[in-house]
Amino acid sequence: MVNPSSIWKLRFTMVGTLALIISISTLAFAAILTWFEAFDLYTLAGLVLVFNILQWLLGPYLVNMMYGVKKLDSNVNPTLHQIVENLSLKSGIKTPQLMISSLNIPNAFAYGSPLTGNHVAVTQGLLNELDTEEVEAVIGHEIGHLTHRDTQVMMVVSFLPSLFYILARSMIWSSYSRDRKNNGSGLAIIGAISMGVYFLLTLFNLSLSRQREYYADQHASSIVDDGARKLSEGLAKISTGIWKHQMYGEKINASSFKTLFITDPDRAAQDVTELNNARYTATDSQLVEEIINHRVSGFENFFEIFSTHPNIVKRLKALNS
Repeated sequence: MVNPSSIWKLRFTMVGTLALIISISTLAFAAILTWFEAFDLYTLAGLVLVFNILQWLLGPYLVNMMYGVKKLDSNVNPTLHQIVENLSLKSGIKTPQLMISSLNIPNAFAYGSPLTGNHVAVTQGLLNELDTEEVEAVIGHEIGHLTHRDTQVMMVVSFLPSLFYILARSMIWSSYSRDRKNNGSGLAIIGAISMGVYFLLTLFNLSLSRQREYYADQHASSIVDDGARKLSEGLAKISTGIWKHQMYGEKINASSFKTLFITDPDRAAQDVTELNNARYTATDSQLVEEIINHRVSGFENFFEIFSTHPNIVKRLKALNS
């Protein structure tokens, strides 16, 4: 059973982070408008908004092309289709389209838009390296993202740092083409402030992304029988599986949309590299135990701030708490 108090605590944290992102963006943008008195900033905001919406609408087509994703016919793997249907019913959402990616690394992701509908994709590597019960828990996690509308939420909050980044670049560039008399120094100051706001919002966005991963983990635990154990073993095997692929020299071209994955391919391999015996432990339960017993260093805590996904040790501890 998932502790209800932990769910509400996580929800409160996510809402607080989202409120901070919106508040900082609104205050900073209002201050810049007041200082600069330039109505064309509204045009800039409109262009960035249109770009983000187009990226959201057309993103599924790009994902399919980049990761070799195609529809998985029901007669190919009926058990997997039944799992998706059952977990969608428990979650109270329409059954998403089940897809399969040609990637050899073990991973999974959920994505979609109003143009394509919702999809849950598993990689060929996931089916090769995880047991059916672990795949079930992983799919439960991805359905959690769809249930919580994480694609839409992250699309909205990603608009804000994008806006300030483009604003910073345009202001700094414009300052070079104007002298002091024509307010060139003022533009440079606005550009520097905008870049600082962009960096701050990016950190908050990354924090929100990590919180939503925990939230999806809890969702999987609540709709899958013995979900915490199954997902823990699945996440541990995904991380060690990615590490093994990299050790054997396999190039992983999965960074462009890595926020979609259940684990960040770059971060997962690094997490496992820092562990001792976890990469070679015999049984699934021993693998999870070895990872949980690892002490997270200050160095690892610091670099987690810049990651889209939680540290694997913290994540498994949260699942097994």
